[in-house]
Amino acid sequence: MGWEALKQWGDDVARIEPLAGGVVNEVWSVHLNGQRAVARLGARSDADLAWEADLLQHLDRQGLTVPVPIATTTGQLFVDGLMVMSYVEGEPPETETDWRRVADTLRQLHRLTQHWPQRPGWRSSTDLLHADTGTKIDLNAMPAEGVARCRAAWARLAGHQTCVVHSDPTPGNIRLTADHVGIIDWDESHVDVADLDLLLPYNAAALSETAHDIATQAFTAWDAARCWGHEFALQQLAEVRAV
Repeated sequence: MGWEALKQWGDDVARIEPLAGGVVNEVWSVHLNGQRAVARLGARSDADLAWEADLLQHLDRQGLTVPVPIATTTGQLFVDGLMVMSYVEGEPPETETDWRRVADTLRQLHRLTQHWPQRPGWRSSTDLLHADTGTKIDLNAMPAEGVARCRAAWARLAGHQTCVVHSDPTPGNIRLTADHVGIIDWDESHVDVADLDLLLPYNAAALSETAHDIATQAFTAWDAARCWGHEFALQQLAEVRAV
């Protein structure tokens, strides 16, 4: 159905302009009933989108500033891969103080989602110590030596508390105002170890040297496995220390 599904949100809805950051999905700003909103069209399964919608509603109820799914006229939160969400105002973080606010908000996310179920079809870093595939990762496609290096990095996370991680808290996905720290683009969020979210500028989350090294190596290994087949993945794997 594609963008035709937008009609499910009523008569007073229209696409305005494409938004940056839509690599896997098409993301547009829309006018909906006189308000600015965001529409995202992709190929994720209904189970995947239901998980994300449930998460965002939970975080909104708990006071975090996130894009909240807007229901269709019949009460559905998504239709054929299309989800419409509230627009989050704000600017990207710049200063160390800004990033400390981001770190505090991410830690709040992590506290609120301990014991949250895994996103359907996804694996955490430590799951991949024993599993070969999960979502965008297929370790069978990598050379054995590369897999061994990645798994050695992930093994250092064993025993750490897991929770939902945003997985991409970069400046373009943060919206700061004087009153809130908004986090957008939850397309890569899943359950994993909290420190993977906390590799922030200025070490704003105040990770110890050891914790920062463990998280950096594990995240770099994740990037290499997730992007295998691209030049970027080879660059990332080169940063993962040999076993």
